[in-house]
Amino acid sequence: MAGASSTDGAVLMGDKYRSHLVGEGEKNTQWRHGSPPTYDLVNHLFEKERTKEWPKGSLEEVVQNAIKTWEMELSHKTNLNDFKSINPTKFKFIVNGRKALSGDETLALGSYNALLQSSLPEALQCYKANVETFESSHELFRSAFPRGFAWEVVSVYSGPPVIALKYRHWGHMEGPYKGHAPTGEMVEFYGTAVLKVDEQLRVEEVEIYYDPGEMMAGLLKGPLLISKEECKQSSADEVIDALSTLSTTTTATTPQECPFLKRE
Repeated sequence: MAGASSTDGAVLMGDKYRSHLVGEGEKNTQWRHGSPPTYDLVNHLFEKERTKEWPKGSLEEVVQNAIKTWEMELSHKTNLNDFKSINPTKFKFIVNGRKALSGDETLALGSYNALLQSSLPEALQCYKANVETFESSHELFRSAFPRGFAWEVVSVYSGPPVIALKYRHWGHMEGPYKGHAPTGEMVEFYGTAVLKVDEQLRVEEVEIYYDPGEMMAGLLKGPLLISKEECKQSSADEVIDALSTLSTTTTATTPQECPFLKRE
């Protein structure tokens, strides 16, 4: 959930926080957008606003970079067999105690849809994972966070083979989200994760716990630029297209009601 762009044929020298982007081992990799991604924007945000700068080679830095690599592979590689950060045959992804997803299921859904599945009645869902596609979900958050959605390890409580950690995820809402105007404010949340890894430090199971409301409240804070009905009936791509036709003088309406919004 970080935020990256395609290299568009540029010579890629690799990334200081992510492995398995370039080199002999990636010569046959099937990339979602035809070439490896670059992370310059989100790396800048990460370095400027992180709360921890872990020593090189420390357990915290190793874990942080390993998870960044896994997120990169999930977002940008289309063949599970090209993943180097996980054990494809054993991988399971569990969010907030929900049913475990296999590697193929997680790849088909995409990280946002996997993380934001909900058992709430559809009318109360701020984000509908069953409506968004892999592509539309990523476009939705790229639009909301044009500088990227940065991620850092805050604490590591235990080392391999069972790694327990606390993390922070943040970005600046400088673009629209589902018809809501940009606020320019930081949107952030904290969560915990437990990873089971093999002897090669490949992930076999990821279990994540976090409160989606911490993120959704920030994204829904801005006034609506299109009607509630249009938001409900439109996918992310359609909402973004509709917003692009609005003038900057559009009259705002009352923000959408959502069960995740925290009242003062």
